[in-house]
Amino acid sequence: MTLWRRSTGLLLTGALGLTACGSSAEPAPNASNASTAPSPSPPEASRQFTPGAPGVGDAYFPTYGNGGYDVAHYTVQVRYDPAQDRLTGTTTVRAAATADLSAFNLDLAGLTVTSVKVDGAPAKHSRADDELVVTPAAGLVEGNGFVVEVGYEGKPEPLENEALGVGGWLHTADGAIALGQPESASTWFPVNDHPSDKATYEIAVTVPSGLTAVSNGVPDGKSTAEGWTTWKWAERSPMASYLSTVVIGKFRLTQEKHKGRPVFHAVTTSIPKGAADRSIAETVAVADYLETVFGPYPFAAYGGVVVSDPRIRYALETQSRPVYSAGFFRRGENTGVVAHELAHQWFGNSVALAKWQDIWLNEGLATYAEWLWGEHDGGGTAQAAFDRAYAGSPSAVWRTPPGRPGMANLFSESVYQRGAMTVHALRVAVGDKTFFELVQTWATRKRNDNATTGEFVALAEQISGKSLDGLFDAWLYGTERPDRPKPL
Repeated sequence: MTLWRRSTGLLLTGALGLTACGSSAEPAPNASNASTAPSPSPPEASRQFTPGAPGVGDAYFPTYGNGGYDVAHYTVQVRYDPAQDRLTGTTTVRAAATADLSAFNLDLAGLTVTSVKVDGAPAKHSRADDELVVTPAAGLVEGNGFVVEVGYEGKPEPLENEALGVGGWLHTADGAIALGQPESASTWFPVNDHPSDKATYEIAVTVPSGLTAVSNGVPDGKSTAEGWTTWKWAERSPMASYLSTVVIGKFRLTQEKHKGRPVFHAVTTSIPKGAADRSIAETVAVADYLETVFGPYPFAAYGGVVVSDPRIRYALETQSRPVYSAGFFRRGENTGVVAHELAHQWFGNSVALAKWQDIWLNEGLATYAEWLWGEHDGGGTAQAAFDRAYAGSPSAVWRTPPGRPGMANLFSESVYQRGAMTVHALRVAVGDKTFFELVQTWATRKRNDNATTGEFVALAEQISGKSLDGLFDAWLYGTERPDRPKPL
């Protein structure tokens, strides 16, 4: 995510199997060559079925997500009438139980549930605030897959987000925008709304003909009947729920191919053609450069969406197709913000957070990618960018540890700028060869996975052969400005 402040113009840079998504793309090595017979499962009558937890227990957002299951795939089908501001939808969730469940929760804010089925059979359901509580006719056995189908309707409403402000479904003059971090998905479909449970998606959005509906992933065709057009999208790489989006309205569309992948751009017609169009047209050039730094681009599509709405004062790395506020381009072309959001496709999207406390892993690496892109694009060096940030950051940056910012400072300048300074300090300490080997190895080993700061530090020490505790303690967790970095 990148934040935009109008008052100063300052950029705070910031297959449908039932296996658990969010596990590593690489198979785990066998602990032993010895064969062992699996323990027989207890008969169902002797099992103790209990409800899944109404949250994953994230230290910053304890009620986000839900326990007891792991989602593999969402099929989201929604129809939206902007004139009535009314949404009707059916979402099918394919998941696997991670405990013996008598009931489980899905996150769903505000909308009215009309029907729930589990494995084709009607299921009881109730609401507890923004939680949908589902009680299937029979218990769900740990390790088994199950399918939930939820029908719902109503006027979607945004959420007041504790960390960023308004997020989720926003009705606009010509359509709608569903966007936000750290939560937004639950305002338009039932979901396990925490990044630790990544899944693949098929999304179909039906809107009045003449409007465009843009979402994540590969364009999967569209069809028109009786004055309505259905736009279909498929994201076949695991995606954290907050990275899902749908943007409905009138747009200038650009479609092409790059390296065999579709490129789909959309710029709102409410702004004149110009800097925004030219900036996101550089998406593939920026992505090609970042491949030389981070390794292969991780997704099957490219693109960008530009919106103009006073409630959206940021850019967000929605998977394969970032969404940008038009404010970023009011002073001319801005490929720096494009570099930031594209860097997130590696760090934040492909390598996703396991817990929100570690958001510096996303924003620090993406901000550092801006510095690298600026150097590549003829601007100052990454060292010069570090020097400016080190000398010019306000005292609040040094008081707020980016590795433990607290929920209120999740999108603070410390997370972005001091996070990027941490990355540069690491580069100086281990040297360029080791540093660039590290970031490519991190992107490769954790592709389509979730990650923690501890894992990043361990890999850095493994590849460099150096103890880095002192560096990370000072730059990530200290409350005073560290000394300038030097080689170890």
